[in-house]
Amino acid sequence: MKKSLILLLLTFTLVSYQQKLISQTIKVSNSTELQEAIAKAEAGDEIIMKNGVWKDIQIKFYGEGTEKSPITLRAETPGKVTIEGVSNLRLGGKYLVVKDLHFVNGYTPSNSVIQFKIDNDTIANHSRITNCVIDEFTQPNREDSDHWVEFWGRNNQLDHCNIVGKSNFGPTVRVFLRGNEHVNNYHQIINNHFGPRPRKGGPHGETLQIGSSYTSMTPSHTNVSNNFFDRCNGEVEIISNKSNFNEYRNNIFFESEGSLVLRHGNYCTIDGNIFIGSDDSEFIGGIRVINTGHWITNNYFYKIKGNEFRSALAVMNGIPKSPLNRYNQVTDVVVAYNTYIDCVSPFQFGVGTNIDKKDVLPASEIRSARPERMIVANNLVYNHEEDNYPIVNYDDVKGVSFENNLFNSENKGDVSGEGIITRSFEVKKLSENLYVPTKNQEDVYQGFDFENIKNDFFGADRKNQNNVGAITLPVKGNPLLIEKELYGAKWFSTEKSDDKSRTIEVTSAKTLVAKLKSAKSGDILSLKSGVYKLSETLIIDKNITITSKGKSKKAELRFATGKSGFEMQPKGILNLDNVILKGDKTQDAIATLDKNMSKGYNLFIKNTEISNFKSVINAYKASFADTISIDNTIIKDCLTGILLNTEIDAKGDYNAEFVFITNSKFDNVKASVLNYYRGGYDESTIGGSLVLKNNTFTNSGEDDESGILIQNHGIVNVDFSDNTFTDNAVKEIAVLWGEKGQKPVNNTITNSGEIRIEQNLKQKLMY
Repeated sequence: MKKSLILLLLTFTLVSYQQKLISQTIKVSNSTELQEAIAKAEAGDEIIMKNGVWKDIQIKFYGEGTEKSPITLRAETPGKVTIEGVSNLRLGGKYLVVKDLHFVNGYTPSNSVIQFKIDNDTIANHSRITNCVIDEFTQPNREDSDHWVEFWGRNNQLDHCNIVGKSNFGPTVRVFLRGNEHVNNYHQIINNHFGPRPRKGGPHGETLQIGSSYTSMTPSHTNVSNNFFDRCNGEVEIISNKSNFNEYRNNIFFESEGSLVLRHGNYCTIDGNIFIGSDDSEFIGGIRVINTGHWITNNYFYKIKGNEFRSALAVMNGIPKSPLNRYNQVTDVVVAYNTYIDCVSPFQFGVGTNIDKKDVLPASEIRSARPERMIVANNLVYNHEEDNYPIVNYDDVKGVSFENNLFNSENKGDVSGEGIITRSFEVKKLSENLYVPTKNQEDVYQGFDFENIKNDFFGADRKNQNNVGAITLPVKGNPLLIEKELYGAKWFSTEKSDDKSRTIEVTSAKTLVAKLKSAKSGDILSLKSGVYKLSETLIIDKNITITSKGKSKKAELRFATGKSGFEMQPKGILNLDNVILKGDKTQDAIATLDKNMSKGYNLFIKNTEISNFKSVINAYKASFADTISIDNTIIKDCLTGILLNTEIDAKGDYNAEFVFITNSKFDNVKASVLNYYRGGYDESTIGGSLVLKNNTFTNSGEDDESGILIQNHGIVNVDFSDNTFTDNAVKEIAVLWGEKGQKPVNNTITNSGEIRIEQNLKQKLMY
């Protein structure tokens, strides 16, 4: 009898357990079922979203899981549930897990795509987003601001996710510390693939921001480790640290045009990170140092060619008694055991000093507070090609102690001392981008607390074998610096297959319109010689080349369209080669959309003739071109030229990143040939780049009210050389910005005004 009772109890327990297992898995196929399942979910339950497109859905995922039995929301199959349209996800409660979702083909209706709170009363803690992808889920209007992931609460985690292609205003991921429930948060941001993020053409394009100016003295303890930052080019700050006690470990920054910036906040650890540059860009940076108490150790820098704000190690001057939103003095910072290979002038001190600008800036903006009690020790700098200025100082560096730093090139700069040592040593290549010394340099400096730097870049114990630089010998195996498959969601790839271009022959205007609409990205439209009379605008929303079939006889596109000949749309790339464009002076030759330019475009024009248009290029507000290139082209008889001047809010934004005008002729352009504008005193971006070289300008500019032929107000990088100016009825050809090193070189001027240099350009403050 007793045995029967025990057996009955066991059977009842087993049946109850099986019933609980069945109840833990809830499959849903629409938003109504989803929210009902969420409302009923208990610890240990798993809600499965059916494969397919979930459009225009705002998910509020809440519940009370436990550490061992979280509540999970996941896709039926990883990556097969796409969240599209006007959609977002908010979490509230504790021990919640979201996995395997793909946000694509849409944008958020709120401040964020994913947010670790539903409202101020329902905050997520101990919750996790994993194996998810946010893919170009960007606002239609680039000027509209949002964040793709917002951290609130405590102990939340973002891991093994891909965050790709944000082009609108606002940091991609942001951690908030507003209130005691959000500080000392210990968030984990690990094993993610961030980027690519395209150039934004203005500030507020960070990939990751932790805190804000006004909570910057607050302890966060956020851990950012083992992430891959892939071509994150939004602005100069890839990561903007704005809180205390954060850790940045073992991240890879790959060809990203910016830096890990200790913008505000103190006592951060930056250890074991990799910074990979390129011969193709002078804007890729490393670590920028501001504030107090940071330890920067065991980091590896390769081919970092950025200058000042973007140098491999940029140590800023601060503002005395700085307000929270400006620049505090650098104090008590340690930079030790780092390796710099083939970096240009890797150590730059006094960056941002601007005492000479006191006539155009208020006293509250003058950065005169030099670094104090800073130690730079046991760093190794090697260049295959001699670099005699490895240390650049824009101000006095008496507050910096240099101890046992080794350089293989002779140091001819102004900063010298016993701790700056030129020594002959060699390095060997272990794998792509990875060079290590052939011999340990063991005479290391032992500073205060240096015993706490226990391991090297690869985790080897420094107590057993120490060495100057990030890496000690021997290195085990043949380690790779970059293994992309270790980061992000396993089911998603950022490597896009190259489009196979087709050459499509075109013989009439009607065929041109039809073939352009049906063409795939990368296709080439080859036009038979003749005149193509076009009464509708040609839409460019993909990568298209339009060229004449024969080199000797150019096809002529004659527009009578009213608005524009070509309309550039988001992600459009137009290559014009060896054609003739003619208008009737009522339309722009090329214009952008007047709204909803969510993503950038590119324009390449060569061997082409453009005439009789209202303007050559008309960029509307909030549009942005990564590159505009005009080469060996004739532009004549137009009312105005290239208009990249609609960002007039003085907030640091501009309409194009790189503008190349080379080997071309401009004749009888009535107003300004070029108006390329950036307003606002901002240092967060490349700041625009103009190459104006080997061109001829005649009989142009007489109708422009400014009296300036070429306007480049606020553009930072300018090459103005080998041009010829003849009979242009203007007061000034251009005004160049002396502070930025701009100067005219080898230009020929006849009856065309002058080129003026303004040393310190007065700009409106943005802060």
